[in-house]
Amino acid sequence: MGLLTILKKNRQNEKEMRILMLGLDNAGKTTILKRINGEAIDTISPTLGFNIKTLEHEGFKLNIWDVGGQKSIRSYWRNYFEQTDALIWVVDSADRLRLGDCKRELGILLQEERLAGATLLVFANKQDISGALSEAEIKNMILRVIIGLF
Repeated sequence: MGLLTILKKNRQNEKEMRILMLGLDNAGKTTILKRINGEAIDTISPTLGFNIKTLEHEGFKLNIWDVGGQKSIRSYWRNYFEQTDALIWVVDSADRLRLGDCKRELGILLQEERLAGATLLVFANKQDISGALSEAEIKNMILRVIIGLF
């Protein structure tokens, strides 16, 4: 089931949605957003604040907030939580060294009261890189994060 299908079921009468895209720095958030929007990806630099893209799809207006993931910026993520309908957590599947950071930051987000009720999509990016975590490994990591909250 795709993200749009989930959102449609949750928001039958509302046609505008706020989507927050988060993840560690260099996970590929801005690249994903630009690819979805049909923009060139050859001049991407680290996001020091945020990018907002509004996409229209099947009568829905999707406001996607791509917020920088550098360690010094993560404490500001909470400023973007209000009225978030969906959270896209982008995982750099090839960054095994920072997997612990990735799990910890996701765990913090999942405990955030202002994100309660938001749909979660985990985007396992960079699957094409040799040595990247598999889909099953990413899924197990996410399940461990969720189980650890209870």
